[in-house]
Formats: sequence, structure tokens, C-alpha cells
Amino acid sequence: MKVLQFTIPVPHDKSVIADQFSLPYFYPYLHRHKEAQITWIQCGEGTLIAGNNMHQFAPGDVFLLGANLPHLFKSDPVYFNNEAEDAISALSIFFNPEGILDALFELPEMRTYKVFIQQHQQGFKVPVADAEGIIAIMTALRDTASADQLVQFIQLMKGLSSIDEEVQPLSSYGKLPGITENEGIRIGNIYNYIMQSYTEAITLDDVAKAAFMTSESFCRYFKKHTGNTFVTFLNEVRINEACKLLTGNKFESISAVAYHCGFKSITNFNRVFRSVTGNSPRGYMDNYNGKIGER
Repeated sequence: MKVLQFTIPVPHDKSVIADQFSLPYFYPYLHRHKEAQITWIQCGEGTLIAGNNMHQFAPGDVFLLGANLPHLFKSDPVYFNNEAEDAISALSIFFNPEGILDALFELPEMRTYKVFIQQHQQGFKVPVADAEGIIAIMTALRDTASADQLVQFIQLMKGLSSIDEEVQPLSSYGKLPGITENEGIRIGNIYNYIMQSYTEAITLDDVAKAAFMTSESFCRYFKKHTGNTFVTFLNEVRINEACKLLTGNKFESISAVAYHCGFKSITNFNRVFRSVTGNSPRGYMDNYNGKIGER
């Protein structure tokens, strides 16, 4: 998918970029870049869209995003309402294994890491058990310079490739078809419209009209360029938000969460919740609380 194509500004004296930033909210548009990206969420909560899938993010989470993987860190609505100057913060490491670092990754000692990056083009979330060690290396990389920064980068590759736990790819659709930049912007706007309107009785006609398309054309367009149907994506947005609310203890009952997230029937909510998460709402809460109790 060709979406907003970013060029990460790489200084002439650096091959790895450490970008520490604090903003009112994360960049709210779908984009990609030729550099692979490792991001540590320090402050802020929301939804990560990577390829055709979505995932919750919260402080302490670390994600690897492959080169040219379309992605969007969408802050929760509260961040857009408050717009505090430093409401979110994150540290991102950018590197291009096929650019200036190509010669490094061709060294016999580095080829294992090159294969690792190639195998995880769809990205993954670093398991909780490994996140602390990866964060420590990312921090050291940020705080060093010159050759020492390159040494820390190699340590970072070693740490990531040494993860024993099986990781799940962030995106499952494979290679999405290429489109023009304007179409990429349109898809980003569609995503934003749905994510801002999911609590309402949003229909296919509504979102097609917002995209200036007929319903039939929109269905074909959205499926082709995202790998999802409109209903599938809308349900995933709603269930993703429901998961946050269920584990945040912000509502008195499961049915209240269901209605807040746009479901008109608790039966339909339970069915869709299970189809998306593989668990019932109650089972999801019990599983989450069990993991919290183990820490």
C-alpha cells in the first residue's frame, strides 16, 4: 500500500536515528517509510493500526514495525480534547537495513539479524517479559553517539532476535496492493471517520458518503486496499475500544460497555466479541485480571 510516504531525515553522520518526542497526541494519519521502526510507548494510550490489523497500545509497550508497513498510532479521543503539550511521549529508533546499513547487515556475523528483520516485515509487539531489556538498550542508544550508538544498535538487534516467546505479526494481510498517495490519504481519512463515529449507528451508506463514493464502489475499494470489509473493520474498532473499557473498570456492566461501543444488542456484542478475540467479554476480563495478579 502506498500511503503517505515519509522520508525520515537522516543526518550525514548517522546511520541509526533515535527520535525522542513529546506531543499532544500521536501523528493521526496512516503513513509508511522505508526505514524499519522500533517504538517504545512511554506515555499515552490508543490504537495501533498496522497493515490491516489493529492493536491496543499503552505505556511500556514496544513495537517493531517493518520497513514500508503502513501504520498509524491513533491516540484515544481524550488526547484530542485536551491537547496538552506533552500528553504523549515515545522513543522511536529508525533504521534502513537496505540503505546505508546494507553493508553492515551483509557481514557474516550480522546476516542472522538481517534474516530476522526480513522474517518480521509485518512487525510484532515485544513480549512483556522482554520489553524491559529492549527498553534499556533503546535508552542507551538514545543517550550515546558516534560509534557507541552503532554498538548499541547491534545490541538491540541481538536483543530482539533473542526473544524466545513466539510473537504474532501485527498485520496478517501480507503485501497490500500499491495505490497512489491521494488514495492513501483517502483511506487514512476513512479510518479516522470510522474511529471517530463508531459509537453511533454508523452505516455503510454513511461512510461511503464521507468517502464521496457509492456504497458498491466503496465496498470494493475498501476491501481491495485494506484486506477488510467495512463491517469487519468497524467491528474490530468497536471491540478494540470495548477491551479497553472492560479492563479499565470505567463502566458498571458489560452491557453498558456494549451500548457505549455502538452495539444495540448484548447478544450481538457477545457474538462479535468472541469472533474478534476468541473469548467472551467475561472470559477476557478474567484472563486480564489473572495476568495482572501474576505480576
